[in-house]
Amino acid sequence: MILNITEAANHRIKEMLKEEDSNNAHLRFGVKGGGCSGLSYAMGFEDEINEELDTTEMSDGIPVVIHTQDIPIVEGTTIDFKENMMGGGFTIDNPNAIVSCGCGSSFKTATNAGTPDPNC
Repeated sequence: MILNITEAANHRIKEMLKEEDSNNAHLRFGVKGGGCSGLSYAMGFEDEINEELDTTEMSDGIPVVIHTQDIPIVEGTTIDFKENMMGGGFTIDNPNAIVSCGCGSSFKTATNAGTPDPNC
């Protein structure tokens, strides 16, 4: 498995999938350039899969899509969902990240520094 999705995150993602207007929605997880440290996580639902560029896997009933070029950056990452007094949110624990910003959504790896956002 490329990603580890905790039971709490799995439950929340399945709830969100039910709200999608599509029967073919997949969870897309990956990275994009930006953020304070150079890379930011991207997570959302998508119907389109590019068979040549994407890798798909099932994670406890959740169809997950990851762009092939993102796999070395996110392999082994754990996605969790935490509830608190202010609501809740997903947390990402990436063993490949060597530097993360205070908000936890921006990072860089030993082999990919990305492009930091100068406005952070």
